Amino acid sequence: MTEYQRPYSILFQGITRALQELQQQNYGLAADILIRAQQEAEEAFLNWAEVQSE
Repeated sequence: MTEYQRPYSILFQGITRALQELQQQNYGLAADILIRAQQEAEEAFLNWAEVQSE
């Protein structure tokens, strides 16, 4: 996987896990998973952008 694909992978996996939790009616956990995935994807994108600018 190329580095620019990492944020998309993080988001996809987070959404998949959140959907599983929603099916179990674990709404708070689903929200936490989505927030964490968003933060991790943003961090991965910023790291990739930093490497690209060097």
